[in-house]
Amino acid sequence: MIIVSACLAGCECRYDGKSNEVPEIKKLVLENKAIALCPENLGGLSTPRIPCEIVRINNELKVIGRDQNDYTAQFTKGAEIAANVAKALNCKTAILKANSPSCGYGKIYDGSFTGKYKEGNGFTAEILTNNGVQILNEENFYSILTNEK
Repeated sequence: MIIVSACLAGCECRYDGKSNEVPEIKKLVLENKAIALCPENLGGLSTPRIPCEIVRINNELKVIGRDQNDYTAQFTKGAEIAANVAKALNCKTAILKANSPSCGYGKIYDGSFTGKYKEGNGFTAEILTNNGVQILNEENFYSILTNEK
């Protein structure tokens, strides 16, 4: 079983109420090879919601919304639930939305809300990685499709 970001499977759960559907990822879910999760919804945030980015405050990573409110607790809760699902289903791979404060891996938005990036992982990508899950995104997941055949 593979975990995928729900927005990549066509669920309209992005912060702006839209999806980032990738037909091949949606097909994995429809074929019961993957489970779609939105860590932000799992953490208690609604759709639509305030855009958020990760910043460092007093040497601690926080998820701050464009409204300047702190959403770290919700992002942490969603990441923990996603990790529990991964563990329960023995997931070794996740296909997560690039750049997201939850799902980004290796590169995330820099906290300035200007579309600029910095090195780092979203909260869910970080906890899954720490639990031994391989993280892919919508740009580099194709290799697992060829391995399935």
